[in-house]
Amino acid sequence: MQEILKHFPNLTEVQIAQFAKLEELYKEWNAKINVISRKDIDELYTRHVLHSLGIAKVMEFKPGADVMDVGTGGGFPGIPLAILFPETNFYLIDVIAKKIKVVQGVADGLGLKNVKAEQKRAETVKKDFDFIVSRAVTNMPDFVVWVRGKIKREQNHDLPNGILYLKGGDLTEELAVFQRVTLYNLSDYFEDEFFETKKVVHLAMKYKV
Repeated sequence: MQEILKHFPNLTEVQIAQFAKLEELYKEWNAKINVISRKDIDELYTRHVLHSLGIAKVMEFKPGADVMDVGTGGGFPGIPLAILFPETNFYLIDVIAKKIKVVQGVADGLGLKNVKAEQKRAETVKKDFDFIVSRAVTNMPDFVVWVRGKIKREQNHDLPNGILYLKGGDLTEELAVFQRVTLYNLSDYFEDEFFETKKVVHLAMKYKV
């Protein structure tokens, strides 16, 4: 929790309380439905919460913006981002029902009014978003196919509408086919060795292509 306060010093009292409650909620839910490995649950704030908030280091979502988290798993990066941006609308989806049950339980436990969670495939979503976020659910070319045609035309942010993807390792080959892509090294923002090879990938996407 201290890592969160260190890197995001301007949190409100409500946000601090919500972030502090995450550990209790995830340990409680993880005991019933295993969505986080036993090893990672002890590193929740670094490997899941702070990692998710890496997106916030490159993008400040505007009030009223619509963001979809595809393959959210236990709620990452969507839940931490929803705490940080309470006036942004977050739509968290996953194909596995029990994971969505955990996400909904955590969102309810935190009192998050800006989160909607559903068991759904990205291809079947009938809505447009400012940004689509995710954490390494598949390779980028396949991911683009899943979410193509779901980006809003109107631009309201500093970065062009599109994908903000958390991924690690050497992405040179995987991203070679994309022209409008920018990589942000999380090691530039967070000093923990966990972030040495972790990145936020921004891929600008055209409306209805």
